[in-house]
Amino acid sequence: MALMDFIKKQFIDIIQWTETGDGTLAWRFPMAEMEIQNGASLTVRESQVAVFVNEGKVADVFGPGMYKLTTQTLPVLTYLKNWDKLFESPFKSDVYFFSTRQQVDQKWGTPQPITIRDKDFGAVRLRAFGNYSFRIGDAKAFHTEISGTRDIYSVADLDGQLRGLVLQNISNAIASSGVPFLDLAANQIQFAQALAAQLVPEFEKIGIKLENITVQNVSLPEELQKILDQKIGMGMVGNDMGKFMQYQTAQAIPKFAEGAAGGGGIAGDAMGLGAGVALGQVLAQNLAQGLNPNAAGAAAAQPQQQPAVAVVSAADVMTTLEKLGELKTKGILTQEEFDAKKAELLKKLV
Repeated sequence: MALMDFIKKQFIDIIQWTETGDGTLAWRFPMAEMEIQNGASLTVRESQVAVFVNEGKVADVFGPGMYKLTTQTLPVLTYLKNWDKLFESPFKSDVYFFSTRQQVDQKWGTPQPITIRDKDFGAVRLRAFGNYSFRIGDAKAFHTEISGTRDIYSVADLDGQLRGLVLQNISNAIASSGVPFLDLAANQIQFAQALAAQLVPEFEKIGIKLENITVQNVSLPEELQKILDQKIGMGMVGNDMGKFMQYQTAQAIPKFAEGAAGGGGIAGDAMGLGAGVALGQVLAQNLAQGLNPNAAGAAAAQPQQQPAVAVVSAADVMTTLEKLGELKTKGILTQEEFDAKKAELLKKLV
């Protein structure tokens, strides 16, 4: 009797996997030195796949359901082992279960700024982050390419590889999205769609199905953020170059006054404190004229009463030209716009 009990214990007649927690992608059924009883019961629950492996080769794959393990239900294993159709002896095989549940809220991000080549700005650096979800789509490929013979393979084990794939494809996603670099932050959905298109075939190679990916934030470099702010400021004045220059002038007044008071900067070096204050008054006057066209028209209609207005200081002109040059360098002004404004300013010195 004891001998029969011992023999009975060496055979497995029920094979199943009851998941006890989250995060496990693959689990190897514990065989030790035991064999599977011919006619044993295999239970594969919803959101699971079972794979039989014979001497390192993937044999039969089972989806959700209950199966009686015979030569009829194990055709590939039967072929690999050269079993006769009437074979009824116990047999050995590795059995792996895979969870096909969706793994949600997985994080991705750039730990350090990555360099992207943009057609307008050349090499620029950005940071981005978001989340994604996935599931095992091809258990056979996942076993062959990723999990192998490990007893347990978890989401945490796969996390680094998937993040790496995301980061590797960001550049191609930006290029294929058609979204201008400065507009990436405002077009995160379109960017995410382009990124998903790049990642789907890469994930499929390792048996993973990408369900969803989102971009939660894109951080532009500080210098490009300044250009974006200037574009927004220009839009606030209706893309009118004259008004935009007056807007820029108003923004520069505190800097000129500060530079003059400290004896440094453009205003301080050129004119000192008194000239800096005077320049501030002139710039403020120009700003007022830009915001109130009627006042500017009245001033133009009475040149004999205010002849001094026609005289523009050389320092004022040079400062404005410097600002125009910066805008042209950053691509906000075209060469034609810069030349036209330059000619207009130089006429005022005559």
